[in-house]
Amino acid sequence: MQKSTGRKNSQRLFIMAMSAMIVVVWYDRAAAYIDPSIGSYLFQLLLAGLLGAMFALKVFWGNIKRFFTGAKGKDRETDGNDR
Repeated sequence: MQKSTGRKNSQRLFIMAMSAMIVVVWYDRAAAYIDPSIGSYLFQLLLAGLLGAMFALKVFWGNIKRFFTGAKGKDRETDGNDR
């Protein structure tokens, strides 16, 4: 019973997606307006994406380095002042 419900939902989703695509493709006129501030918004998205990628690289750099060098664990010397 569970599989048939999932299958019906996926069929409904497929039909809705195809219907939306047909409507978008079939309609020949678009009354679209591009706001002048869209350039600023796209710049913010690009900047946020770059900064997010740089932060992720900083956070996971040790894991990335260990993956490519084949090191097993952290090679830190302990001096008794671990925090």
